Amino acid sequence: MAKTFHCTVITPERPVLERDATFVAFPAFDGEMGVLPHRAPILAKLGAGELRVESPEGDAAFFVNGGFAQMVDDKLTLLTEEARLKSELDPAKAATDLAAALALPAGNEAQAQARDKAVTRARALVRVAG
Repeated sequence: MAKTFHCTVITPERPVLERDATFVAFPAFDGEMGVLPHRAPILAKLGAGELRVESPEGDAAFFVNGGFAQMVDDKLTLLTEEARLKSELDPAKAATDLAAALALPAGNEAQAQARDKAVTRARALVRVAG
């Protein structure tokens, strides 16, 4: 039995990661999920947070925000709106983004939803960058 599975991370702009992995943890919308080889098929909605990929080639960590994860036939595919290497994140910029998100108006329902989405993203960015 193989001890790895194929992991692919794709954003609307480009493929971000494609490698065999021994373990992957990703932020689902309702908590963190871990994936090992031979996992039963899943389809999960992604939240905002840290994606960790452990592989024979070395470990990688990313900030991801939204999208979907699918595991089928030992292939994990994450389609996400945003994926940035953790090592490239700036904690000071993340804190500035959070302050800006908290300052957004919430006068009507649409504004409140946009503010909540921005705050959730910014808080996750601060956690991953920190």
